Amino acid sequence: MADRISSFEGYHCLIVPGWQGSGDDHWQTHWQSRLPHTSRTRVGSWQEPELDDWIGALDRASRRIDSPILLVAHSLGCITIAHWATRLAPSSSVAGALLVAPADVERGSVSRPLASFAPIPMHRLPFPSLVVGSTNDPAARLERIQHFANAWHSACHIIQGAGHINAASGHHRWEDGLRLLNCLGSTPDAEPSILNNENIEKPPVAIR
Repeated sequence: MADRISSFEGYHCLIVPGWQGSGDDHWQTHWQSRLPHTSRTRVGSWQEPELDDWIGALDRASRRIDSPILLVAHSLGCITIAHWATRLAPSSSVAGALLVAPADVERGSVSRPLASFAPIPMHRLPFPSLVVGSTNDPAARLERIQHFANAWHSACHIIQGAGHINAASGHHRWEDGLRLLNCLGSTPDAEPSILNNENIEKPPVAIR
C-alpha cells in the first residue's frame, strides 16, 4: 500500500464531496489524510447546496493548485464537476477525475436540495475520467450511471451491490478505490469502457 500511496506524489488530489459533505469515516476523508497532497472544496452549505456556489468553490480550489490535479468526487460532487466543465474553462492542470456514485438529480425521488442541480450536463469532459458506480445505488439506477459515463466520455467501472459507495455502505478506507484512482492517474487517455455484467466487481471488503 505504501507504494500505491507514493505513486500519487506528483499529483494534488482535490476532494469534491457530495451533499452533506464527507464525514470522518467516509473514504474521501480517509484519503485526504493519507494521500501526500490533498485539499477539498469549501462551499457555503453542505446541507443546502447551491449550484453556483458549488461550481465557484470548485473553480477557486482548482486554480490555487500548481501541480497536476486529480479530482476525487462523490455523488453530487460528480454533478458539480460536470456543470463546472460545461460553464467554465477548467484549469488545464486537471489530469483526471474519479467520479464515484454520481447522483441522478433528475430522478423523481430526488431530495429537494439536490433538484436545482438538474438538468445534468451531458457533454464530453475535457479531461480523462472514470465513473465508478454500483448495481444497487439508491441515488442512480445502473442504466443512468452508464448513460452518464457515455455522455461524459468516461471509462466506467461497476461494483456489485456497493450501495452509494459511502460510509453507510461500508466504504471507509476503500483500498480498491485507491487502486482505481491509481489506474486513472497512470492512464492519461481514458476512453469510454462500459464493463460487461460478467466483469462486474464483487463488493470490496471494508478495511478496519
